[in-house]
Amino acid sequence: MVAASPSRTNLPSERIFPAVAVWVFISLVALAVVAAIIGAPLAQSNGYPTFATWIYETFSYVCHQIPERSFHLAGHKFAVCSRCTGLYSGLAFAALLYPLVRSLKRPDTPRIFWLFLAAAPLAIDFSLGYFGVWHNTHLSRFATGTLLGSVAVFYILPGLIELSSSIQRYLGWKS
Repeated sequence: MVAASPSRTNLPSERIFPAVAVWVFISLVALAVVAAIIGAPLAQSNGYPTFATWIYETFSYVCHQIPERSFHLAGHKFAVCSRCTGLYSGLAFAALLYPLVRSLKRPDTPRIFWLFLAAAPLAIDFSLGYFGVWHNTHLSRFATGTLLGSVAVFYILPGLIELSSSIQRYLGWKS
């Protein structure tokens, strides 16, 4: 952990409400994204092709959606590939558990080393597959994505909490 200055080790107790609000918001958004990823094939197979198409098209901006690299449910592919499914699932799971692991009052982030360490297995899995050294699998893609998504939360949430606190101070709001 990076040693934080004494004035930044914890948010004042009157500012914990915005931190909880940010945590709840991020957790709900992350869960909604995972639900959409899994919901697309369910919508497709249950007679809602327009809704499913909308989900697939929305996710097409962030994922290649290659069917051979995607999990399938009810005969249809997920809205994103297995690696992206891992990224979003890891982010959602870690966001939900965040307050059990780290106080929402702490605005500091872990050393950047940990983020690079979490990204290394994904980079290795991708590179070995890309250069034909080995054939990565749905499981290896999902696992490496989950690891990176889980660790990324410990950088994203403190940043968003600090941002919300800064906005609150700027606007002169009190909790």
